[in-house]
Amino acid sequence: MGITLRRDCFMNNILQINYWTLGGFEGKKPVVQALEEASAMGLGGLELTYGAGEFPRGITEAQCRAIRAKAAQLKMRIETLATGYYWDKPLSSPDAATRREAIEFTKEYLRVAAWVGAKTVLVLPGAVAVPWDPSKPVVPYAAAWKNATASLRACLKEAEKQKVTIALENVWGWFLTDPMAMQRFMDQFKSRRLGVYLDVGNCLINGYPEHWIEILGRRVAAVHFKNFARQDCGGGIHGFGDDLLKGDVNWKAVLAALAKIKYKGPITAEMIPFSRLPDMVLPDMPLARDTVAKLKKIMAMA
Repeated sequence: MGITLRRDCFMNNILQINYWTLGGFEGKKPVVQALEEASAMGLGGLELTYGAGEFPRGITEAQCRAIRAKAAQLKMRIETLATGYYWDKPLSSPDAATRREAIEFTKEYLRVAAWVGAKTVLVLPGAVAVPWDPSKPVVPYAAAWKNATASLRACLKEAEKQKVTIALENVWGWFLTDPMAMQRFMDQFKSRRLGVYLDVGNCLINGYPEHWIEILGRRVAAVHFKNFARQDCGGGIHGFGDDLLKGDVNWKAVLAALAKIKYKGPITAEMIPFSRLPDMVLPDMPLARDTVAKLKKIMAMA
């Protein structure tokens, strides 16, 4: 029996956009300006990206609380944080020193999230390999599982202390690339401070996001919306386009699956148009405005 969605299904979900589209990877745009722009586009929140610009490593509690106060003044939320840190310093690394650095970064990341008022941080659980970077080592899957498990256990006490959820994103690292593996990996921790950051576009290379949502259920702590066009029984990084409505995501099926699990968390548009490589340039405000308009169209399908 199918699900009939009601218009009020997602009334409590904060809609956000990821900072990178507004401010670029180097974080050159002031955070307050990005908050103001996201607010002007009619969003309820902004996903800040940690580690560059005005939101760098070493930011003070006072600086974070000032950002939080400005967001509140604009009636905006900062529900989630993201970072690109883990591609260079994975929690699953075979090198013990690298793992220690990743653990310390994660603890710092959790503290900063609490200061700025974010409830969830995006964390990459680990990688067997980085498909677009052959200089990175290939780690046996069993070793990646063991190392990532130990590293995350070392971070959970801080997550509990800060009351911030570590949300593991499904990414193209050839690790935890199906929902049953992600479920099994997560359930070994038995922690309410560990969830999944589901990226619907990332699922499409070998599956369907609605299946992930059904299987993971209450474990879904945050969601990224982007689209992906499959090619040749899967696809490559250029399949990530610059239009939320173009690609192979079945948005009605995704919304129905989220409604079925009664998902109440943030929904964040993450628009990084790899289809434009090698000429991709961020920030891109026309792209941001187009993305937000299409995010609203998608949500109107509910």
